[in-house]
Amino acid sequence: MKPSRGVLYITAGAAHTGAARRSAASVRATNPGLAIGIFTDQSGAMPEFDWIGAIDAPHRRSKVDYMGRTPFAETLYLDSDTRVAGDLADLFRVLERFDLGIAQRAASTTRSLGRRWRHDVPAAFPQHNGGVVLYRTSPATIAFLDAWRDAYHASGHGVDQITLREALWSSDIRFAVLPPRYNARRYTWLDHWFSRGPRPVILHTNRYHPTKHGALKRRLVRLGGPG
Repeated sequence: MKPSRGVLYITAGAAHTGAARRSAASVRATNPGLAIGIFTDQSGAMPEFDWIGAIDAPHRRSKVDYMGRTPFAETLYLDSDTRVAGDLADLFRVLERFDLGIAQRAASTTRSLGRRWRHDVPAAFPQHNGGVVLYRTSPATIAFLDAWRDAYHASGHGVDQITLREALWSSDIRFAVLPPRYNARRYTWLDHWFSRGPRPVILHTNRYHPTKHGALKRRLVRLGGPG
């Protein structure tokens, strides 16, 4: 029998696996009773995880291949550039009524919404972020994840949001849109001290990304900004 619930990471490469270990440490600190697993192409001791599975033929979006193979009955998939800052128990309650929970992609642009593969999706149906996905292992969810995987590989798009959006549009899966606090893309000290909104539970920002954060720092240095 699968463990009842857990947080899952899927990473390829040493940098992203190291970032996932740091994210997993934040899960352990804030949700000590929650199981944590990872699919990775890396080996060696990784004490942050309760379960480790191997990835064959890794690529930058290996998550589309392995999300459906989760070892948990209820799964919170997280990209490696995340930190968990609060209790996740209330988030998992979404699965009492829905097969899947996913946050709207706040950074969608007119250009990105105009990109499509097979379906003419209305602009009013937004893109969603594939880096924080809550789901239960039901036949409907596995069928949806398999359809997304096949669409991603067939489309040739390097990003996953285009096929994710079309898969959601064409599916009958019951999904809930998570509020921004479960996929906070920006959170500063000003937000911490002066915002009246609820505090983020999951931070998902470039400052935790193993490659994007370094690239941003290098650009700032070239422009004479902080190094």
